[in-house]
Amino acid sequence: MFYEKLNKLKEKIIEQGNLVESMIEKSIRGLLNKDRQLLLEVIQVDEPRSNENEIEIDEMCVNLIARFQPEARDLRTVIMILKMNNDLERIGDMAENIADSALFLIERPQVKPLIDLPKMAEETIRMLKDSIDAFIKNDSNLAKNVCERDDIVDAYRDQILRELITYMISDPTTIERAIHIERISRNLERIADLATNIGEDVVYIVEGKVIKHGRYKEAEGGA
Repeated sequence: MFYEKLNKLKEKIIEQGNLVESMIEKSIRGLLNKDRQLLLEVIQVDEPRSNENEIEIDEMCVNLIARFQPEARDLRTVIMILKMNNDLERIGDMAENIADSALFLIERPQVKPLIDLPKMAEETIRMLKDSIDAFIKNDSNLAKNVCERDDIVDAYRDQILRELITYMISDPTTIERAIHIERISRNLERIADLATNIGEDVVYIVEGKVIKHGRYKEAEGGA
């Protein structure tokens, strides 16, 4: 009975992961294609659904712990799903932020051709997808690879910011639009950070090791 409910919980957190991944993709596609309807779908349909999923998953986790009192790896799994749930809901919020800034930008002339931002978004989405796949497959090596790629997204963010500063200095009329582009890159960077958190959580579930802040610590309670 416990493992049946745990599997349902895993299916639900995977569903949430797929939803927020889709939200990011649609937000960037809406920006690039100037698709107002797609951006509104992220804000008005997907984000409320993400919030509902978070509440449902929280309740499932609490009920599992209260009813079955799992131990060792089973307990780690439920606790980490609870934490992943919070991270995924925050990712949904950030995808909504991206869509909101995109709505502002598509109604105005471009500051510059968007070259690095789509690349940054692609890497961020890949990181999130791989972190969810690592969870599904119990693949700690893939999870560690996700964590290592966070620097790639940070480098894109720094490059975008440097270019925007140049544009804002040379033409102050671009400042408001540039701030929205920077807001999108900042939200993508934060999503990548949260994907890294999920990767760290997967390592904890699979290996019982804490790898945050570059340190390793064995979890108590064995496998």
